Amino acid sequence: MCVRIFNHGCHHDWKLAGLPEGCRSYGRICAFHGGDFVFGRTSMQMELRVGGRFRLGRKIGSGSFGDIYLGLNVQTNEEVAVKLECVKSKHPQLHIEGRLYRVMSGGVGIPDVKWCGLEGEYNVMVMELLGPSLEDLFNFCQRKFSLKTVLLLADQMITRIEYIHERDYIHRDIKPDNFLMGLGKRGNLVYIIDFGLAKKYRDSRSQHIPYRENKNLTGTARYASVNTHRGIEQSRRDDIESLGYVLMYFNRGTLPWQGLKAATKRQKYDKISEKKISTSVEELCASYPEAFATYLRYSRTLGFEDTPDYGHLRQLFRNLFHRQGLRYDYLFDWNLLKTAKRLQQSAAPTMGRTE
Repeated sequence: MCVRIFNHGCHHDWKLAGLPEGCRSYGRICAFHGGDFVFGRTSMQMELRVGGRFRLGRKIGSGSFGDIYLGLNVQTNEEVAVKLECVKSKHPQLHIEGRLYRVMSGGVGIPDVKWCGLEGEYNVMVMELLGPSLEDLFNFCQRKFSLKTVLLLADQMITRIEYIHERDYIHRDIKPDNFLMGLGKRGNLVYIIDFGLAKKYRDSRSQHIPYRENKNLTGTARYASVNTHRGIEQSRRDDIESLGYVLMYFNRGTLPWQGLKAATKRQKYDKISEKKISTSVEELCASYPEAFATYLRYSRTLGFEDTPDYGHLRQLFRNLFHRQGLRYDYLFDWNLLKTAKRLQQSAAPTMGRTE
C-alpha cells in the first residue's frame, strides 16, 4: 500500500500516516474530502493505493456496511469500485460479503471481485465498476418508468434473484439501490449487488433453515414482505415479494406506505407494517396490468420452504410484454431520455444563431 490512512474511531477524521515510495510532497495538505486530497497553494505528487495496484479516488456511494470509492488499476488502467469498511466497525461484514461474491462468481449480472484484503485499519474489496442504480435512473426519469422499462427490468431481476437462491442464499435487501446497470457493452445488463445482509437458507444437504418467529426486521422496510414485518424468518418467498413492491414502486412512482411520520424508527416500521398489511393487492395494483397483482398474490401464497416458480413469474411479464406489442430492443426510458437531451443540447446553439 502506498499510503496508510487512519481515522481514529472511523469517523472520517482522516490523517496521513506515510508516503509512497518515489512520491514527493510539495506542500501542506489542507483537507481530505470525498476520497480526494485537497491542497493549499501547492500540489503533492502522491497516490493512495490498496492491494498494491489499485489507486483510490473519490467516494461514489455507500453500501449496507461500507463506503465505496472510484479506483483505478494502475497496471491495466481499468476503473474499478473500491469498498472500504473500518475493522473497528461494530459488526464487520465486508469479509463475509466478499466471500459471498466468490460463491456467486460467474453468474450473469454478478459483479466480478478483483481483490479482497486488509489494508491498515480497513477491510477492502475491489470489484468491477458498474453504472447507476435503478434508483438513480428512476430519479433521472422523473420518478416514473414506462411499462416497457418495468417489464424489461422485471425479467432480469427475477433471474438474478433465482440465481442467488440457486446458490443457497437469500438476499434480504431487494430494493432499487441494489440493482445497477452495467457499463459499455454491458450497459443493458442488470446487476445485483450488496450481499451484506444475505443469509444462507439451506445447507449442502439441501436442508432448509427452520421456521422462526420474533425476528427483527432485516432489510429496507419500504420493500419488506408482510411476513418480515410480522417477525417471521425470511426465506425465498420474501425476496420475491419484495421485488413485487419494487416493480409497483416503478409503476406508481411511490408506494402507499411512504412518507409516514413517526417519533422513532420502531414506530415508523410499525406504521409501514400496518399500512402495508391493510393495503390489498388489488388496491395497490389498481389501474395497472393484472400481471402485477397476480405476481404479488402468488408471492404471498408461497410457503416458508417453497421454491418459487421463477419461470412462471417471468412468463407472466413476458406474456404481458407481447400482448402490449412491445419490442425486446433493450431501449430503456433513460436511453431515450438521454438521446432526447443530447438532441436538445445539440439543437440549442443552432436555434440561438437563427434568432
